[in-house]
Amino acid sequence: MERGRLMWGGRAYAGRAERASGRVERMRGLLGRRALGPGAALVIERCGAVHTVGMRFALDLVFLDRAWRVVRVVRGVRAGLPFVWGGWRAARVVESEAGCLDAAALRPGDGLEFVAEGGPEGAGGVR
Repeated sequence: MERGRLMWGGRAYAGRAERASGRVERMRGLLGRRALGPGAALVIERCGAVHTVGMRFALDLVFLDRAWRVVRVVRGVRAGLPFVWGGWRAARVVESEAGCLDAAALRPGDGLEFVAEGGPEGAGGVR
């Protein structure tokens, strides 16, 4: 799993981020974790919908398109839901513990950027 940070408007949106791009990493997601905590997020690639069955905490979800632009924000998603869809354009999702990141400030069209650990700020982790 790749580690780094998520940037938004030139500042850190999530100072600790992990990027799940492999099949097993994507399928597991946050299952089995007790919490993520403040400033942490998981980016799941090639993901337009998620479930929260088996989760131990509520989530804030930010669905992104292929260009890393916000397409949908869903806050306070409780554990146990079988399906939360990001929309037709959703290509990846940012999952964070509910209330630990400022998901309410994000609007459709806002751009995020993943910067891999050790990568220069603004270099663009994934595009």
